[in-house]
Amino acid sequence: MASTKDLEVDHEFLPFLRVYKNGKVERLLFTDEVPTSIDPQTGVSSKDVMINHQTCLSARLYLPKFIAQNHHQKLPLLIYFHGGCFCAGSAFSLTYHQFVNSLVAEANVVAVSVEYRLAPEHPVPIAYDDSWEAIQWVISHSKGVGTESWLRDHVDFGRVFLSGDSAGANISHNMGMRFGESNNLGADHHFKLLGIALIQPFFWGKERIGVEKLDPEKNVISERTWPYSCPSSTLGNDDPRINPVAVGAPSLSGLGCARVLVCVAEEDVLKDRGLLYYEALGKSGWNGEMEIMETKGKGHVFHLFDPTCEESVELMKNLASFLNQ
Repeated sequence: MASTKDLEVDHEFLPFLRVYKNGKVERLLFTDEVPTSIDPQTGVSSKDVMINHQTCLSARLYLPKFIAQNHHQKLPLLIYFHGGCFCAGSAFSLTYHQFVNSLVAEANVVAVSVEYRLAPEHPVPIAYDDSWEAIQWVISHSKGVGTESWLRDHVDFGRVFLSGDSAGANISHNMGMRFGESNNLGADHHFKLLGIALIQPFFWGKERIGVEKLDPEKNVISERTWPYSCPSSTLGNDDPRINPVAVGAPSLSGLGCARVLVCVAEEDVLKDRGLLYYEALGKSGWNGEMEIMETKGKGHVFHLFDPTCEESVELMKNLASFLNQ
């Protein structure tokens, strides 16, 4: 029988998790993990791989249906980072499994969905470091060192994309900045990061902008997320990793890709941050191509909660088009 202490709550970070005084962390969102499969509707195959046994860093790989009929066909690669405020979510959850599975089928790409470690047990920057390690694992296959056959046999490493929603979009941006830095240091030339698709990205800042000024109650989770997930940050919500347009932040001109798609939703409290990022990127001197997509009448990560609605279908088609240009 559980002791009273085992049941005593230390703190809650709703709607994401509850932490008990005995140290147990109970996650409340995207917890319905599902096994890999051959999806009966799309024919997409999936399997899990361990990237680092010591840290248990892993990923779920996806292969579209018709690739088996053309063994030597090389497809674009999507590296995907799930959302969840850096402290919830899983690449193995039903929600993300279905989303990535559908995107792989729609776009006809190979995908690596990264299972990075979560705060508070593993505070940021661990999520960034895990994500970067996963990218390096992929790069090892472009060099002929990696042993995963789905990557070695079916990926065109000259057409690699990063994407994610919410915190996962934040990770995608930060990986793009890190990749730009590594390219300047002479990174691998077999691997080309073509583009980054940011789906309702989680950026924030100390000073309120746009719709954030209208309803302070909607800001509570956004205000608390970064300090909770990254307690070592000395700059709080103006840390360049969460506010890439903050004073003193590295120039967005260093973003290490050729194309960027920013997707925002009209009813999302984060909308203006995504629009500001898009505007700042355009003014930074970055040389790539930019696209913006705003979905009317929808809120944050609407496509995960209602994947069959007209707006979600449109978003999926736009993402697929971006991955195939």
